[in-house]
Amino acid sequence: MTVSQPPFNASNSIIVRLKIDNKVGMLASVNRVISEMGGVVGAIDLVGPEDGVLVRDISIFTNDPDHSDKIVESIKKTPGVEFVNFSDRTFLVHLGGKISIRNRIPVKTRDDLSMAYTPGVARICMEINQDPEDAYKLTTKGNTVAVVTDGTAVLGLGNIGPKAAMPVMEGKAMLFKEFADIDAWPICLDTTDTEEIIRIVKAIAPGFGGINLEDIAAPRCFEIEQRLREELEIPVFHDDQHGTAVVTTAALINALKVVGKNVEKIKVIVSGAGAAGIACTKMIMHLGVKNLIVCDSKGAIHSKRTNLNPSKNWLAENSNPEKESGALKEVIAGADVFLGVSAPNIIGQKDVKNMAKDPIVFAMSNPDPEISPEEASPFAAVMATGRSDYPNQINNVLCFPGIFRGALDCRSNTINEEMKLAAAHAIAGVVDDAHLNADYIIPSVFDTTVAKKISESVQAAAYKTGVARRKQNKYIFF
Repeated sequence: MTVSQPPFNASNSIIVRLKIDNKVGMLASVNRVISEMGGVVGAIDLVGPEDGVLVRDISIFTNDPDHSDKIVESIKKTPGVEFVNFSDRTFLVHLGGKISIRNRIPVKTRDDLSMAYTPGVARICMEINQDPEDAYKLTTKGNTVAVVTDGTAVLGLGNIGPKAAMPVMEGKAMLFKEFADIDAWPICLDTTDTEEIIRIVKAIAPGFGGINLEDIAAPRCFEIEQRLREELEIPVFHDDQHGTAVVTTAALINALKVVGKNVEKIKVIVSGAGAAGIACTKMIMHLGVKNLIVCDSKGAIHSKRTNLNPSKNWLAENSNPEKESGALKEVIAGADVFLGVSAPNIIGQKDVKNMAKDPIVFAMSNPDPEISPEEASPFAAVMATGRSDYPNQINNVLCFPGIFRGALDCRSNTINEEMKLAAAHAIAGVVDDAHLNADYIIPSVFDTTVAKKISESVQAAAYKTGVARRKQNKYIFF
Protein backbone atom coordinates (compact mmCIF):
# COMPACT_ATOMS: atom_id res chain seq x y z
CA MET A 1 0.00 0.00 0.00
CA THR A 2 1.36 3.41 -0.96
CA VAL A 3 1.41 5.92 1.89
CA SER A 4 -0.26 9.26 1.14
CA GLN A 5 1.95 12.09 2.34
CA PRO A 6 2.25 15.89 2.08
CA PRO A 7 4.61 17.55 -0.44
CA PHE A 8 8.27 16.59 -0.18
CA ASN A 9 11.09 18.96 0.65
CA ALA A 10 14.84 18.48 0.28
CA SER A 11 15.30 19.34 3.97
CA ASN A 12 13.83 15.91 4.72
CA SER A 13 15.89 13.68 2.49
CA ILE A 14 18.50 10.97 2.94
CA ILE A 15 21.17 9.15 0.98
CA VAL A 16 21.34 5.38 1.47
CA ARG A 17 24.36 3.32 0.41
CA LEU A 18 23.40 -0.18 -0.62
CA LYS A 19 25.11 -3.30 -2.00
CA ILE A 20 22.60 -4.64 -4.50
CA ASP A 21 22.90 -8.05 -6.15
CA ASN A 22 24.07 -7.54 -9.72
CA LYS A 23 20.98 -9.08 -11.28
CA VAL A 24 18.38 -7.78 -13.70
CA GLY A 25 15.46 -6.13 -11.90
CA MET A 26 17.11 -5.68 -8.51
CA LEU A 27 17.37 -1.90 -8.67
CA ALA A 28 13.71 -1.75 -9.70
CA SER A 29 12.84 -3.87 -6.66
CA VAL A 30 14.60 -1.40 -4.35
CA ASN A 31 12.82 1.54 -5.99
CA ARG A 32 9.50 -0.24 -5.55
CA VAL A 33 10.12 -0.78 -1.82
CA ILE A 34 10.93 2.93 -1.39
CA SER A 35 7.83 3.96 -3.34
CA GLU A 36 5.56 1.62 -1.38
CA MET A 37 6.80 3.24 1.83
CA GLY A 38 5.91 6.68 0.51
CA GLY A 39 9.42 7.83 -0.36
CA VAL A 40 10.43 9.49 -3.61
CA VAL A 41 13.64 8.43 -5.30
CA GLY A 42 15.94 11.23 -6.43
CA ALA A 43 19.44 10.66 -7.78
CA ILE A 44 20.84 7.13 -8.13
CA ASP A 45 24.65 7.06 -8.24
CA LEU A 46 26.87 4.08 -8.96
CA VAL A 47 29.70 4.01 -6.41
CA GLY A 48 31.35 0.97 -7.97
CA PRO A 49 31.16 -2.78 -8.56
CA GLU A 50 32.20 -5.47 -6.07
CA ASP A 51 32.02 -9.24 -6.30
CA GLY A 52 28.49 -10.06 -7.43
CA VAL A 53 27.05 -6.70 -6.35
CA LEU A 54 26.82 -3.06 -7.38
CA VAL A 55 27.32 -0.43 -4.68
CA ARG A 56 24.88 2.44 -5.16
CA ASP A 57 23.99 5.68 -3.37
CA ILE A 58 20.27 6.46 -3.61
CA SER A 59 18.82 9.83 -2.64
CA ILE A 60 15.34 9.60 -1.14
CA PHE A 61 12.90 12.40 -0.33
CA THR A 62 10.96 11.69 2.86
CA ASN A 63 8.44 13.48 5.09
CA ASP A 64 10.39 13.56 8.35
CA PRO A 65 13.10 11.61 10.26
CA ASP A 66 10.61 8.94 11.43
CA HIS A 67 9.56 8.35 7.84
CA SER A 68 13.25 8.02 6.87
CA ASP A 69 13.81 5.40 9.57
CA LYS A 70 10.83 3.36 8.36
CA ILE A 71 12.07 3.42 4.76
CA VAL A 72 15.54 2.31 5.87
CA GLU A 73 14.06 -0.58 7.87
CA SER A 74 12.09 -1.75 4.84
CA ILE A 75 15.18 -1.58 2.63
CA LYS A 76 17.13 -3.70 5.13
CA LYS A 77 14.51 -6.45 4.79
CA THR A 78 14.70 -6.52 1.00
CA PRO A 79 16.19 -9.79 -0.35
CA GLY A 80 19.38 -9.33 -2.37
CA VAL A 81 20.16 -5.97 -0.76
CA GLU A 82 22.82 -5.29 1.87
CA PHE A 83 22.37 -2.01 3.71
CA VAL A 84 25.70 -0.21 4.28
CA ASN A 85 24.72 3.16 5.81
CA PHE A 86 22.63 6.25 5.32
CA SER A 87 23.17 9.98 5.76
CA ASP A 88 20.73 12.79 6.38
CA ARG A 89 21.37 15.23 3.51
CA THR A 90 20.58 18.27 5.64
CA PHE A 91 23.07 17.21 8.32
CA LEU A 92 25.70 16.74 5.61
CA VAL A 93 25.17 20.36 4.52
CA HIS A 94 25.84 21.59 8.06
CA LEU A 95 28.91 19.46 8.85
CA GLY A 96 31.75 21.77 9.91
CA GLY A 97 29.46 24.81 9.64
CA LYS A 98 28.28 26.54 6.50
CA ILE A 99 30.48 29.65 6.36
CA SER A 100 34.19 30.47 6.56
CA ILE A 101 36.61 33.39 6.21
CA ARG A 102 38.60 33.79 3.00
CA ASN A 103 41.51 36.18 2.47
CA ARG A 104 40.93 38.76 -0.27
CA ILE A 105 44.66 39.15 -0.93
CA PRO A 106 47.47 36.55 -0.81
CA VAL A 107 50.06 36.42 1.96
CA LYS A 108 52.78 34.46 0.17
CA THR A 109 55.89 36.63 0.38
CA ARG A 110 57.72 38.86 2.83
CA ASP A 111 56.45 41.89 0.91
CA ASP A 112 52.85 40.66 1.22
CA LEU A 113 53.30 40.25 4.97
CA SER A 114 54.90 43.67 5.47
CA MET A 115 51.99 45.44 3.73
CA ALA A 116 49.09 43.36 5.06
CA TYR A 117 50.47 43.22 8.60
CA THR A 118 53.45 44.75 10.35
CA PRO A 119 55.02 47.22 9.75
CA GLY A 120 52.81 48.64 6.95
CA VAL A 121 49.52 48.15 8.77
CA ALA A 122 50.54 50.79 11.33
CA ARG A 123 50.14 53.53 8.70
CA ILE A 124 46.59 52.36 8.02
CA CYS A 125 45.78 52.35 11.74
CA MET A 126 46.99 55.92 12.14
CA GLU A 127 45.02 57.04 9.08
CA ILE A 128 41.83 55.71 10.70
CA ASN A 129 42.87 57.23 14.02
CA GLN A 130 42.99 60.63 12.30
CA ASP A 131 39.70 60.11 10.42
CA PRO A 132 37.46 57.29 11.79
CA GLU A 133 35.28 57.41 8.66
CA ASP A 134 38.24 55.91 6.76
CA ALA A 135 37.43 52.62 8.50
CA TYR A 136 34.69 52.21 5.89
CA LYS A 137 37.15 52.12 3.00
CA LEU A 138 40.28 50.69 4.67
CA THR A 139 38.71 47.81 6.64
CA THR A 140 35.85 45.34 6.25
CA LYS A 141 33.54 47.61 8.24
CA GLY A 142 31.83 49.01 5.16
CA ASN A 143 30.68 45.58 4.03
CA THR A 144 30.17 43.66 7.27
CA VAL A 145 27.02 42.94 9.26
CA ALA A 146 26.73 41.29 12.68
CA VAL A 147 23.84 38.82 12.91
CA VAL A 148 23.03 39.00 16.62
CA THR A 149 20.79 36.64 18.58
CA ASP A 150 20.22 35.30 22.07
CA GLY A 151 18.44 32.22 20.75
CA THR A 152 15.15 32.91 22.52
CA ALA A 153 12.78 32.91 19.52
CA VAL A 154 14.33 30.76 16.80
CA LEU A 155 12.14 30.07 13.77
CA GLY A 156 9.32 27.84 14.98
CA LEU A 157 11.55 26.32 17.66
CA GLY A 158 11.29 28.95 20.38
CA ASN A 159 13.84 29.40 23.16
CA ILE A 160 16.56 26.91 22.20
CA GLY A 161 19.55 28.98 23.29
CA PRO A 162 22.52 30.57 21.50
CA LYS A 163 24.42 27.39 20.55
CA ALA A 164 21.39 25.74 18.97
CA ALA A 165 20.59 29.01 17.18
CA MET A 166 23.98 29.05 15.46
CA PRO A 167 22.94 27.05 12.35
CA VAL A 168 20.17 29.55 11.64
CA MET A 169 22.53 32.51 12.04
CA GLU A 170 25.08 30.85 9.75
CA GLY A 171 22.31 30.39 7.19
CA LYS A 172 21.46 34.06 7.49
CA ALA A 173 25.09 34.96 6.86
CA MET A 174 25.07 32.76 3.75
CA LEU A 175 22.04 34.61 2.38
CA PHE A 176 23.68 38.00 2.96
CA LYS A 177 26.68 36.84 0.93
CA GLU A 178 24.75 35.06 -1.80
CA PHE A 179 22.21 37.77 -2.54
CA ALA A 180 24.04 41.02 -1.71
CA ASP A 181 27.75 40.11 -1.42
CA ILE A 182 27.75 41.28 2.22
CA ASP A 183 30.07 39.60 4.72
CA ALA A 184 27.93 38.73 7.74
CA TRP A 185 28.93 36.90 10.89
CA PRO A 186 26.86 35.13 13.58
CA ILE A 187 27.11 36.66 17.07
CA CYS A 188 25.27 34.29 19.43
CA LEU A 189 25.04 35.74 22.94
CA ASP A 190 24.78 33.63 26.08
CA THR A 191 22.59 36.13 27.90
CA THR A 192 18.95 37.18 27.81
CA ASP A 193 19.50 40.33 29.85
CA THR A 194 18.33 43.32 27.83
CA GLU A 195 20.91 45.74 29.19
CA GLU A 196 23.74 43.28 28.72
CA ILE A 197 22.76 42.57 25.10
CA ILE A 198 22.64 46.30 24.38
CA ARG A 199 26.02 46.80 26.04
CA ILE A 200 27.65 43.94 24.12
CA VAL A 201 26.31 45.04 20.73
CA LYS A 202 27.44 48.60 21.35
CA ALA A 203 30.89 47.30 22.30
CA ILE A 204 31.35 45.27 19.10
CA ALA A 205 29.75 47.85 16.79
CA PRO A 206 33.04 49.53 15.71
CA GLY A 207 33.92 46.45 13.65
CA PHE A 208 30.63 46.30 11.75
CA GLY A 209 28.76 48.46 9.25
CA GLY A 210 25.34 47.24 10.42
CA ILE A 211 23.56 45.13 13.02
CA ASN A 212 20.92 42.53 12.09
CA LEU A 213 19.00 41.45 15.20
CA GLU A 214 17.56 37.99 14.82
CA ASP A 215 15.31 35.61 16.77
CA ILE A 216 15.14 37.64 19.99
CA ALA A 217 11.86 37.13 21.84
CA ALA A 218 9.26 39.86 22.23
CA PRO A 219 8.83 42.17 24.02
CA ARG A 220 12.59 42.48 24.77
CA CYS A 221 13.38 42.72 21.07
CA PHE A 222 11.47 46.02 20.84
CA GLU A 223 13.52 47.76 23.54
CA ILE A 224 16.81 46.29 22.32
CA GLU A 225 16.24 47.51 18.79
CA GLN A 226 14.95 50.92 19.85
CA ARG A 227 17.85 51.56 22.21
CA LEU A 228 20.48 50.41 19.73
CA ARG A 229 18.97 52.56 16.98
CA GLU A 230 19.16 55.55 19.30
CA GLU A 231 22.64 54.86 20.64
CA LEU A 232 24.53 53.63 17.56
CA GLU A 233 25.45 55.47 14.36
CA ILE A 234 25.11 52.40 12.14
CA PRO A 235 21.89 50.80 10.86
CA VAL A 236 20.15 48.38 13.22
CA PHE A 237 17.43 46.15 11.78
CA HIS A 238 15.37 43.48 13.54
CA ASP A 239 14.54 41.24 10.61
CA ASP A 240 11.82 39.22 12.36
CA GLN A 241 9.87 42.46 12.68
CA HIS A 242 10.75 44.63 9.75
CA GLY A 243 11.84 42.07 7.17
CA THR A 244 8.49 40.34 7.49
CA ALA A 245 6.71 43.71 7.34
CA VAL A 246 8.54 44.86 4.20
CA VAL A 247 7.84 41.68 2.20
CA THR A 248 4.25 41.50 3.44
CA THR A 249 3.67 45.10 2.39
CA ALA A 250 5.16 44.38 -1.03
CA ALA A 251 2.83 41.41 -1.43
CA LEU A 252 -0.15 43.50 -0.32
CA ILE A 253 0.64 46.26 -2.83
CA ASN A 254 0.45 43.74 -5.67
CA ALA A 255 -2.47 41.74 -4.26
CA LEU A 256 -4.57 44.90 -4.14
CA LYS A 257 -3.74 45.49 -7.81
CA VAL A 258 -4.97 41.98 -8.63
CA VAL A 259 -8.34 42.49 -6.90
CA GLY A 260 -8.65 46.16 -7.85
CA LYS A 261 -9.08 47.56 -4.34
CA ASN A 262 -7.97 50.88 -2.85
CA VAL A 263 -5.57 50.63 0.09
CA GLU A 264 -7.36 53.41 1.99
CA LYS A 265 -10.78 51.74 1.76
CA ILE A 266 -9.99 48.16 2.79
CA LYS A 267 -10.50 46.43 6.13
CA VAL A 268 -7.50 44.43 7.33
CA ILE A 269 -7.40 41.82 10.10
CA VAL A 270 -3.97 40.99 11.56
CA SER A 271 -3.76 37.82 13.62
CA GLY A 272 -0.79 38.02 15.96
CA ALA A 273 0.40 40.87 18.19
CA GLY A 274 4.01 39.77 18.51
CA ALA A 275 7.07 41.34 16.91
CA ALA A 276 6.10 40.53 13.32
CA GLY A 277 2.42 41.38 13.77
CA ILE A 278 3.12 44.81 15.23
CA ALA A 279 5.74 45.65 12.58
CA CYS A 280 3.41 44.54 9.76
CA THR A 281 0.62 46.62 11.27
CA LYS A 282 2.71 49.78 11.47
CA MET A 283 4.05 49.40 7.97
CA ILE A 284 0.78 48.73 6.16
CA MET A 285 -0.75 51.63 8.07
CA HIS A 286 2.17 53.69 6.77
CA LEU A 287 1.21 52.40 3.31
CA GLY A 288 -2.23 53.98 3.77
CA VAL A 289 -4.51 51.38 5.39
CA LYS A 290 -7.03 53.12 7.68
CA ASN A 291 -9.25 50.33 9.03
CA LEU A 292 -7.04 47.70 10.64
CA ILE A 293 -7.76 45.40 13.58
CA VAL A 294 -5.12 43.34 15.37
CA CYS A 295 -6.20 40.18 17.19
CA ASP A 296 -4.30 38.31 19.88
CA SER A 297 -5.38 35.11 21.65
CA LYS A 298 -8.12 37.06 23.47
CA GLY A 299 -9.57 38.63 20.34
CA ALA A 300 -9.58 42.13 18.89
CA ILE A 301 -7.33 44.70 20.53
CA HIS A 302 -9.20 47.94 21.22
CA SER A 303 -9.08 50.93 23.54
CA LYS A 304 -11.33 49.37 26.18
CA ARG A 305 -9.08 46.35 26.69
CA THR A 306 -7.13 46.43 29.99
CA ASN A 307 -3.82 44.98 31.20
CA LEU A 308 -2.14 45.39 27.84
CA ASN A 309 1.64 45.58 27.45
CA PRO A 310 3.10 48.79 25.96
CA SER A 311 3.15 47.41 22.40
CA LYS A 312 -0.49 46.35 22.56
CA ASN A 313 -1.39 49.67 24.17
CA TRP A 314 0.01 51.36 21.06
CA LEU A 315 -2.18 49.12 18.91
CA ALA A 316 -5.23 49.92 21.04
CA GLU A 317 -4.63 53.65 20.61
CA ASN A 318 -3.69 53.66 16.92
CA SER A 319 -5.68 50.90 15.22
CA ASN A 320 -9.24 49.54 15.17
CA PRO A 321 -10.90 52.92 14.51
CA GLU A 322 -14.41 51.44 14.80
CA LYS A 323 -13.49 49.90 18.19
CA GLU A 324 -14.73 46.47 17.15
CA SER A 325 -14.55 43.78 19.81
CA GLY A 326 -14.87 40.03 19.82
CA ALA A 327 -12.97 36.95 18.71
CA LEU A 328 -10.97 36.72 15.49
CA LYS A 329 -13.75 34.73 13.83
CA GLU A 330 -16.19 37.54 14.60
CA VAL A 331 -14.21 40.59 13.46
CA ILE A 332 -12.98 38.88 10.28
CA ALA A 333 -16.50 39.26 8.84
CA GLY A 334 -16.42 41.71 5.94
CA ALA A 335 -12.62 42.03 5.97
CA ASP A 336 -10.81 42.47 2.66
CA VAL A 337 -7.47 41.17 3.95
CA PHE A 338 -6.48 38.54 6.52
CA LEU A 339 -2.84 38.68 7.57
CA GLY A 340 -1.71 35.85 9.83
CA VAL A 341 1.53 35.85 11.80
CA SER A 342 0.32 33.79 14.72
CA ALA A 343 -0.54 30.08 14.92
CA PRO A 344 -1.64 27.25 12.63
CA ASN A 345 -5.21 26.37 11.72
CA ILE A 346 -6.98 29.21 13.53
CA ILE A 347 -9.43 30.07 10.73
CA GLY A 348 -11.42 27.90 8.34
CA GLN A 349 -13.27 28.02 5.04
CA LYS A 350 -16.35 29.56 6.67
CA ASP A 351 -14.26 32.48 7.91
CA VAL A 352 -12.85 33.16 4.44
CA LYS A 353 -16.37 32.96 2.97
CA ASN A 354 -17.47 35.57 5.55
CA MET A 355 -14.84 38.04 4.35
CA ALA A 356 -15.56 40.71 1.73
CA LYS A 357 -15.71 39.96 -2.00
CA ASP A 358 -12.38 38.82 -3.47
CA PRO A 359 -10.63 38.37 -0.11
CA ILE A 360 -6.85 38.38 0.25
CA VAL A 361 -5.45 35.77 2.64
CA PHE A 362 -1.84 35.88 3.83
CA ALA A 363 -1.39 32.89 6.17
CA MET A 364 2.27 33.11 7.15
CA SER A 365 2.62 30.91 10.22
CA ASN A 366 5.39 28.36 9.57
CA PRO A 367 5.53 25.49 8.94
CA ASP A 368 1.74 25.20 9.25
CA PRO A 369 -0.27 28.26 8.16
CA GLU A 370 -3.33 29.77 9.83
CA ILE A 371 -5.37 28.10 7.09
CA SER A 372 -4.08 25.73 4.43
CA PRO A 373 -4.02 26.94 0.83
CA GLU A 374 -6.10 23.91 -0.16
CA GLU A 375 -8.84 25.02 2.23
CA ALA A 376 -8.68 28.75 1.52
CA SER A 377 -8.05 28.84 -2.23
CA PRO A 378 -11.63 28.06 -3.40
CA PHE A 379 -12.79 31.29 -1.74
CA ALA A 380 -9.68 33.52 -1.59
CA ALA A 381 -8.91 35.73 -4.59
CA VAL A 382 -5.24 35.85 -3.58
CA MET A 383 -3.46 33.43 -1.24
CA ALA A 384 0.05 33.68 0.16
CA THR A 385 2.02 31.76 2.79
CA GLY A 386 5.51 31.65 4.23
CA ARG A 387 6.18 28.29 2.59
CA SER A 388 8.24 27.54 -0.50
CA ASP A 389 5.99 24.72 -1.74
CA TYR A 390 3.06 27.02 -2.56
CA PRO A 391 2.78 30.11 -4.80
CA ASN A 392 3.45 33.56 -3.31
CA GLN A 393 6.00 32.77 -0.62
CA ILE A 394 6.42 35.75 1.72
CA ASN A 395 10.06 35.28 2.69
CA ASN A 396 12.36 37.74 4.48
CA VAL A 397 15.28 36.78 2.23
CA LEU A 398 13.66 38.96 -0.44
CA CYS A 399 14.25 41.96 1.79
CA PHE A 400 17.19 42.10 4.18
CA PRO A 401 20.13 41.61 1.76
CA GLY A 402 19.04 44.50 -0.46
CA ILE A 403 18.12 46.77 2.46
CA PHE A 404 21.54 46.34 4.07
CA ARG A 405 23.29 46.63 0.70
CA GLY A 406 21.65 50.00 0.22
CA ALA A 407 22.22 51.15 3.80
CA LEU A 408 25.90 50.17 3.71
CA ASP A 409 26.57 51.69 0.30
CA CYS A 410 25.24 55.12 1.29
CA ARG A 411 26.58 54.77 4.86
CA SER A 412 23.19 55.40 6.37
CA ASN A 413 23.14 55.79 10.14
CA THR A 414 19.75 54.09 10.42
CA ILE A 415 17.06 52.23 8.48
CA ASN A 416 13.99 54.43 8.75
CA GLU A 417 10.35 53.94 7.76
CA GLU A 418 10.83 55.67 4.41
CA MET A 419 13.67 53.30 3.52
CA LYS A 420 11.60 50.26 4.47
CA LEU A 421 8.60 51.43 2.47
CA ALA A 422 10.90 52.13 -0.49
CA ALA A 423 12.13 48.54 -0.22
CA ALA A 424 8.56 47.24 -0.25
CA HIS A 425 7.71 49.22 -3.38
CA ALA A 426 10.92 48.02 -5.02
CA ILE A 427 10.05 44.37 -4.35
CA ALA A 428 6.51 44.85 -5.62
CA GLY A 429 7.85 46.60 -8.72
CA VAL A 430 9.91 43.57 -9.74
CA VAL A 431 6.63 41.89 -10.74
CA ASP A 432 5.57 43.80 -13.84
CA ASP A 433 1.88 44.37 -14.53
CA ALA A 434 1.96 42.15 -17.62
CA HIS A 435 2.78 39.09 -15.51
CA LEU A 436 1.00 40.01 -12.27
CA ASN A 437 -1.71 37.52 -11.27
CA ALA A 438 -3.16 35.82 -8.21
CA ASP A 439 -0.38 33.22 -8.14
CA TYR A 440 2.41 35.70 -8.83
CA ILE A 441 2.31 38.76 -6.59
CA ILE A 442 5.84 38.46 -5.22
CA PRO A 443 9.15 37.69 -7.00
CA SER A 444 11.18 34.55 -6.44
CA VAL A 445 13.80 34.61 -3.70
CA PHE A 446 16.26 33.60 -6.42
CA ASP A 447 15.49 36.60 -8.64
CA THR A 448 18.92 38.24 -8.84
CA THR A 449 17.46 41.66 -9.71
CA VAL A 450 15.65 42.09 -6.38
CA ALA A 451 18.54 43.05 -4.09
CA LYS A 452 19.90 45.58 -6.58
CA LYS A 453 16.54 47.28 -7.04
CA ILE A 454 15.96 47.39 -3.29
CA SER A 455 19.44 48.82 -2.72
CA GLU A 456 18.86 51.62 -5.23
CA SER A 457 15.47 52.52 -3.76
CA VAL A 458 16.74 52.37 -0.18
CA GLN A 459 19.67 54.65 -0.99
CA ALA A 460 17.40 57.17 -2.69
CA ALA A 461 15.13 57.21 0.40
CA ALA A 462 18.13 57.55 2.72
CA TYR A 463 19.45 60.58 0.84
CA LYS A 464 15.97 62.11 0.65
CA THR A 465 15.46 61.79 4.41
CA GLY A 466 18.97 62.98 5.28
CA VAL A 467 20.29 59.84 7.02
CA ALA A 468 23.02 58.94 4.47
CA ARG A 469 26.57 60.01 5.35
CA ARG A 470 28.26 59.22 2.03
CA LYS A 471 28.51 61.96 -0.57
CA GLN A 472 26.04 61.66 -3.40
CA ASN A 473 26.73 62.48 -7.02
CA LYS A 474 24.01 62.99 -9.61
CA TYR A 475 25.22 59.97 -11.54
CA ILE A 476 27.01 57.71 -9.08
CA PHE A 477 27.41 56.98 -5.43
CA PHE A 478 31.03 57.31 -4.30
